[in-house]
Amino acid sequence: MIVVAEFGGDISEEDQETFDQILEPVMKIYNFVKYAATVLAVLFLLFAGVLFITSANDQAKREQAKSMAMYIVIGLVIIWVAPLVVGFLTG
Repeated sequence: MIVVAEFGGDISEEDQETFDQILEPVMKIYNFVKYAATVLAVLFLLFAGVLFITSANDQAKREQAKSMAMYIVIGLVIIWVAPLVVGFLTG
């Protein structure tokens, strides 16, 4: 579809419907993974918070908890922003 658009051709409604039908199961899987990853991320953020609170004076545990939280947030941002970036690049 993108190749047709690059050469100046118009995409017919039939082709667009076919593309949407193909993309529908992919988007269902993506949405499932996105929400499952979000739930897991919240659980791991809670774990990182508990690790941070219970670290007391242990700097290694405190740094581990902070880096864990940072990587979790970065992963969530990537998962949630990816469709916007793809839409921007293809649209």
